Amino acid sequence: MSDGIGASLEIILCPQKQSKESEMAPFGFLHHINMKQEGELMDPAIITLSVLAVAAFLFITELIPLAVTAMAACTALGILGVLPSKAVYAGLSNSTVVLFGGMFVIGAAMFKTGLAEAIGVAVVKKAGTNEIPLMAAIMLVTIVLSAVSSNTGTVACLMPVIIGICQAAKIPASKELMPLAIAANVGGTITMIGTPPNVIVTGALSTAGLPTFGFFEFAWIGVPLSIIITLYTLFIGRHFIPAKNGGAMDEAALKAAKEEAGAGGDAPKSKVKMWISGLILIGVVAAMALNLKTVPLHTAAVTGAILCVVTGCLKEKEAYAGIDWVTIFLFAGMLSVAAAMEKTGAGKLIADSVVNMMGENPNPYVLTAVLFLISNILTQFMSNTASAALLAPIGISIAQSTGADPKPVLMALGIAASCAFATPMATPPNTLVLGPAGFSFNDYAKVGIPMCILSLIICLVVIPLVWPFGM
Repeated sequence: MSDGIGASLEIILCPQKQSKESEMAPFGFLHHINMKQEGELMDPAIITLSVLAVAAFLFITELIPLAVTAMAACTALGILGVLPSKAVYAGLSNSTVVLFGGMFVIGAAMFKTGLAEAIGVAVVKKAGTNEIPLMAAIMLVTIVLSAVSSNTGTVACLMPVIIGICQAAKIPASKELMPLAIAANVGGTITMIGTPPNVIVTGALSTAGLPTFGFFEFAWIGVPLSIIITLYTLFIGRHFIPAKNGGAMDEAALKAAKEEAGAGGDAPKSKVKMWISGLILIGVVAAMALNLKTVPLHTAAVTGAILCVVTGCLKEKEAYAGIDWVTIFLFAGMLSVAAAMEKTGAGKLIADSVVNMMGENPNPYVLTAVLFLISNILTQFMSNTASAALLAPIGISIAQSTGADPKPVLMALGIAASCAFATPMATPPNTLVLGPAGFSFNDYAKVGIPMCILSLIICLVVIPLVWPFGM
């Protein structure tokens, strides 16, 4: 009681102090620091935010490898006492990590047996040598393959074939290579394992104890987005693609991309193993689609991975090599950081600051648009995985602070991170086609920026219809 009277007198007698504190309200986390009592240990939320800030700097600059940054962040939180020892590396045992690892192996089998390349080549060659039908075939097959396998591997396998067809048909290679990269990016949005950001946002929801996305749930936005982006490219976007015949392919980069996807080696391809890898993929996808209680998603993926090795589609070492360990460790490390943000209230501090700056009761459409733009701008200059990992826990906190369902917000964040159209360094597929097509930085911007804006509009229209903002 006496404390309340004292506080009231302080407001009356010292209005300047009260006014100053009110002015600090939009900067919630700074105000939080200022209000700490003397002699009190540093707030775990502030420690978490400090670690996150350092991680964000390292993600953007890539001074050290992305996976190392993520694991260092969760390790630091353990050393500083924010996370208990059991929770520091708990992300490595997350079922989504297991799911992703299994699907990496199945995707590697598709490339190793030559199935992915055979499908792509067959479709592209049947399209003929007319520029627009060829472009449509390239985008269609790339979208389908990228939905269930490595985007980078798909581009690496198809690019030499496409360049050869362009040379024979006397079509500028640039006209077909830019659509190839665009399709690889947008195709990954159709399934959970199509692109790392989809896995990241799903894992963030799981860590926060919220309902997660299903394996094919992304298709509600991924399919319309892929169709509209393809149509835009065929009828409008292609006019912004310069007609260039660039230099020779970067053979080293191409080989590295193929090996990363599991397509390395020039050994003769077995049609039997092609069929086996295809049937394994179909079986795994069917099991996931049926959503069987006895066969969870990660179990189906691991079973498929085991069958790929047992049937000889992949050797044991090739299976290990086919896993994108950078994505695995980055994802696992940032899951622990997300858990710390939830536990300490660090995410809420950021959310409150953002919400306060936007005024009372901010419109969920506006918030989603702002977060989409932040994610999309970041992904043009840094790893889309890192972009999603940084923003996903913040997006959850912001959504909860406004009373909105986090699912549509995180769906927008994930899709935005995959719409890496506007710069050559935004994503490996963009980088791979840079040299052979003779593109400049501005070429990507002219083609990609309108697509980013179009993607934002599509998300704001489609996402609320499937995942309403109301809790």
